[in-house]
Amino acid sequence: MRTWRFGDNIDTDAIIPGRYLVHYDPKVLASHAFEGTRADFAKGAQEGDMIVAGKNFGCGSSREHAPIALRGAGITVIIAESFARIFYRNAVNVGLLPLVCPEAGLIPDGAVITVDLGKHVIEWEGQRLAIEPVPEFLREIIHSGGLVAYARDKKEVKTCTGSRR
Repeated sequence: MRTWRFGDNIDTDAIIPGRYLVHYDPKVLASHAFEGTRADFAKGAQEGDMIVAGKNFGCGSSREHAPIALRGAGITVIIAESFARIFYRNAVNVGLLPLVCPEAGLIPDGAVITVDLGKHVIEWEGQRLAIEPVPEFLREIIHSGGLVAYARDKKEVKTCTGSRR
């Protein structure tokens, strides 16, 4: 998975400009992701790519459109030194995996990296960095494809294992 490198304090307006908030289709939003910030992103991002950023990624407004746009662009993982609290939760809610890595600034643009959640590390070209552990319940939400899908899965399990009348 290839990385797209960004700096500190990338706000939700940089991820998806406010003029596109009338759209809800992830692919339409993805076509405008980082417009005015990094023009090559929308056309170049591919399924499975990752974003690497500095501190406070996703600051600004709490719009859910930002992680939806990234998911629509094929991004599955965002690695940052830190995240804005609401963005972090919105990312999980739409099925994006936010990983906190205090040394994310060492990861170069375009690196091909692997993530090992069990060992809490990311690796590329012989380099290895620690990431903060991701709680199991958050992994389950992300694995389900987001909070709505997770809730639907849990309801189906409950319904299937419930008593019959």
